[in-house]
Amino acid sequence: MTLNERINPVDTGEAARTLILAALFVTLVLYLAFVFAPAEARAARLKDIASFSGVRTNELVGYGLVVGLAGTGDGTSSTFTMRSMSNMLEKMGVEANPDDLKPKNVAAVMVTAKMPVSAKPGSNLDITVSSLGDAKSLLGGVLLVTPLKGLDGRVYAVGQGALTIGGFNVAGAAANAQQNIPTVGRIPNGAVIERSVPFKFNNQDHMTVNLDVRDFGTTMQVVNKINASMGGQFARAKDISTIDLELPDRFRGNMVPLMASLEDLDISPDGKAKVVVDEKTGTVVLGQDVRLSRVAVAHGNLQIVVSETQQVSQPGPFSDGETVVTPQTDIQVQEQNKQLMLMEGATLQELVDGLNSIGATPRDLISIIRTLKAAGSLHAEVEVI
Repeated sequence: MTLNERINPVDTGEAARTLILAALFVTLVLYLAFVFAPAEARAARLKDIASFSGVRTNELVGYGLVVGLAGTGDGTSSTFTMRSMSNMLEKMGVEANPDDLKPKNVAAVMVTAKMPVSAKPGSNLDITVSSLGDAKSLLGGVLLVTPLKGLDGRVYAVGQGALTIGGFNVAGAAANAQQNIPTVGRIPNGAVIERSVPFKFNNQDHMTVNLDVRDFGTTMQVVNKINASMGGQFARAKDISTIDLELPDRFRGNMVPLMASLEDLDISPDGKAKVVVDEKTGTVVLGQDVRLSRVAVAHGNLQIVVSETQQVSQPGPFSDGETVVTPQTDIQVQEQNKQLMLMEGATLQELVDGLNSIGATPRDLISIIRTLKAAGSLHAEVEVI
């Protein structure tokens, strides 16, 4: 019998199919492992945790008048509104005594805007209009021409237009209804820039990178990644959150390509373990790196209620007794029986599970966290806001 006669063609086909299926299975497993593997260094981009010198906004502010209100403007007690109306009318050739004006359809407002350093004359800005007097609502109002000034006192933009209000205030003789804040409105593209900030971004020979995360490890990580990306020792850390970047000669006068590459660098921010507590709302936020040493926790509430009632003692008929009032005191004691829980929170999940196991509410968590910190078992910074 030859070799070909000893091999079964059916067995050969099944073996081939088995090998193909095994190869497909291995390929599928490798693909799923690649897709669902955690991103190692995709925690944040540099532009999400840092700001760059020369890339900022400038605050603008102005004083103006909003007209066209349906009787919801400032009252007569806002004397500055009447004087502003009088001055405006005098500039238009109309003489008006401030004492004779009734500004119920007019409101004095402050106008604010943020102007980017790259904004040029002719471009538009969104502006925010806020009531300055005792106006009830700015709904339906129109802002008159208002110059917007910077900190140097120079006019950089001019605002005007109809307001958009995200709330309302309706009042009647016996009731009123209000939603959101009707005394603050916005005007999209309501300001036109008249003067730009005298700053040329491409003329810089060095740049400062300010990190939002104040951590030495994160700062050195950013320095190393910038130097690796630029191919040289161009970045150095000045302090815990400031990096000084020297620009190579090939990027001077053309910094936009450099900034585009630096902004997308993957950074894994780190910092101190922190627990933030907001006592006003009972909110507790625990960071990922919060650690807890081995500790036993028992938490319960003791409630004592003392109630006084007056009982009337009535004597029997035809007796010489008198009707008297006798006090009666009822005392009720309620105490929650909370068991002593032993928690060893090596991770945040164990800490949360341990606190939930004793039925702790957010208000209870605040007391427990403060006590754990005082006992030295909570290894994190507790910040109360």
